[in-house]
Amino acid sequence: MHFVSQQRLDDGVFERAFAFGDIPGILWTPDSASVSAPVPLILLGHPALGLRRMYPRLAARARRAAADGFATATIELPGTGERPRWPAAEQARADLRRAVRAGEPLCDEVVDARVLPLVDRAVPEWQTALDALLSLPEIGGPVGYSGGVISIGIRLAVVEPRISAAGLFAGSLVPRAMFQEARLVTIPLHVLLQWDDEGNDRQAALDLFDAFGSPEKSLSANMGGHTGVPRFAADDAARFFTRHLK
Repeated sequence: MHFVSQQRLDDGVFERAFAFGDIPGILWTPDSASVSAPVPLILLGHPALGLRRMYPRLAARARRAAADGFATATIELPGTGERPRWPAAEQARADLRRAVRAGEPLCDEVVDARVLPLVDRAVPEWQTALDALLSLPEIGGPVGYSGGVISIGIRLAVVEPRISAAGLFAGSLVPRAMFQEARLVTIPLHVLLQWDDEGNDRQAALDLFDAFGSPEKSLSANMGGHTGVPRFAADDAARFFTRHLK
């Protein structure tokens, strides 16, 4: 991993763009982070829309986490943003959009083709990024994961022992196979569900929450669409990470 740019934001948060191989990412650290006082880390998940498009929302989440004393980091997902094109993923995305536009029920094959290969590729990349991030002297543990794609968060919670808690966004399609993996999740969970999310199957989200094997899990369900998350829901998520990572 090498840093390619850096800037100090107006609230004192230190933002650094980095890359390893062809994978770009961003690291945000609070003023309090130092070699003598390393801070916990939260990995910021996001939908496969590209870092450039998602930057305003990611930076806002990072600033809030920095105010609570956390470093945050994110990476570009496979086949998105400025990364090399991934024809199979683009075809799967096109098939999904075609079914949605036609009002057709989404069959398992369409959902699996869109989500499962992304999970298989993205999770090892997240783990490689985590190796590099935890080698920085100003960053220590524990580590949390926040956001989506929810199936990526599920897989990371199962296979990555360095992740101590996860806040997941119930806003993406979940293959049936991920329900089996959800039963293996044991770390503390905080799941955010927008009740009227036009792109989310509410009942499937509730069934997935029920499937999680974590002894401690909470569901924050709020009225509104995908982008209508109330401020207090973000405050609840912040308190969750403060409770489990500090």
